[in-house]
Amino acid sequence: MELFWYIIAALGAGIGTGLAGLSAATVMVPILIVLCPSFSGETGAYQATAIALASDILGSAVTTYTYAKHKNIDLKRGWIMLVCILTMCTVGSYVAFIVGNVVLGSFTLFLTFFIGIRFLIKPDTSRKNPASKGEKLDVKGVVISLFFGLTIGFGTGFVGTGGGMMMLVVFTAFLGMELKTAVGTSTFIMTFTALIASVSHILIHPAILLEKWDVMLLCIVVATAASLVSARFANRVSNRTVGLATGAVLTILGGAMLLLNFWPVLSAIPLFTQTVSCLGRLIFYLVPCVIVLLPIRFLTRVPSFVFRKLLHIVAFSCFVIMELSARSWQAAALTSIIIGAVIYPVLALLEDEKWYGELFVQKSKGEVKRSLLMLFFMFAVVIAVAWGIFGKPHIAAAAILMWGAGDAAAALVGIPFGAHKVRCRPVYGRKSWEGSLTMLVISFLAGAGLLWLYHGFPFAGVWMPVTVAAIAGTLVEMLSSSEWDTVTVPLAILGLLLLMGI
Repeated sequence: MELFWYIIAALGAGIGTGLAGLSAATVMVPILIVLCPSFSGETGAYQATAIALASDILGSAVTTYTYAKHKNIDLKRGWIMLVCILTMCTVGSYVAFIVGNVVLGSFTLFLTFFIGIRFLIKPDTSRKNPASKGEKLDVKGVVISLFFGLTIGFGTGFVGTGGGMMMLVVFTAFLGMELKTAVGTSTFIMTFTALIASVSHILIHPAILLEKWDVMLLCIVVATAASLVSARFANRVSNRTVGLATGAVLTILGGAMLLLNFWPVLSAIPLFTQTVSCLGRLIFYLVPCVIVLLPIRFLTRVPSFVFRKLLHIVAFSCFVIMELSARSWQAAALTSIIIGAVIYPVLALLEDEKWYGELFVQKSKGEVKRSLLMLFFMFAVVIAVAWGIFGKPHIAAAAILMWGAGDAAAALVGIPFGAHKVRCRPVYGRKSWEGSLTMLVISFLAGAGLLWLYHGFPFAGVWMPVTVAAIAGTLVEMLSSSEWDTVTVPLAILGLLLLMGI
């Protein structure tokens, strides 16, 4: 199993280096020290750092070569940083060996996570008016280079990060380099810093070569290949795409590593373990759905309104997964809130990408992210009310199923076959009698089927409340806008089902 994590660590390290000039240690060290038992000893983090630095040498070299081919290196503005970093990295390496596992391991875990967040918040770090390539540094630039060069150099040896991310921030935010030029310059410097820091680590602790030579060789080969591929990709796409991809990978990785690192403490909290279990099963359900939906969208000629309803079906079926997976209503509601809170900012960052508009068919800008946010927060409210207050999770499931199935069926029938439009003034949009009647029938069948066939309630006690709720849901859907019906319809159905008492 450790072999698998070695490969994953090296792949992540190479991708980070090629995409954004990140040191291999930013990704590799957390994985090795958390998931690989052979690195859990007294000097485990130090050995992991040495292997990551060794992987950085060729990885940074091939990345530098790729960026140099595209003329994305500027040493005239980076030579002071180069000299300072080379001077201090050996000192940092020796101090790291003295400090040991605790400081080194914890620091790299938090570093990974916050670097990812930083990229998501600001994926493109370039200024609007970047400095010209080859432009000389002014006095302020020299002072900045000296200060950050000395501190980054020490950190390179101490933490084993290679300083890539920190150099990237300095080059773009303080010295005015364009993003790709900053990446190319930082990887050029990292090639030498990684070499010096790696040799220093090995000389200080020679057992690394004797005990871990096979791991080191594997990581070097895999990380170098991944760096080359990702560097070529980065030089062909926009700065924003590179930043978003890097931020997403590092945020997920950092969060997972922190979770594993503090698992003994967190696992003692029942609500935490229940929520994690529910989240895991929901993600396990969503991944295959995404794998199926993407080819449908881009490789077939399925009408846009049909694809929208396929997304709709996947979205509302998440409720069923959460309710079946959760061991308490608090865990189910918290899972729903977490999903909504994560989805909204992610979609907000991605909605300016060209492929986003091709994937999601939006009626207005921002519709998808707003709808999904309202959907998952509505799930949390339904769970809290029906399951938490009234102790009736089956009613919550019935309300969501009646709305979800009915609304999807109404669109699939009403849009292509709805010849007779509803012309009453309060009705919102172009609703048809065919679509509304379909929603009424499907809502009734979904609710009655769930409560009667699945939960075993007598049909005589089910048909009347379900009929009234289906009629009310259909009327509310006709009167609601296309965005707000995600909230109004299921809440109306839930209220009537609870009021009529099944």
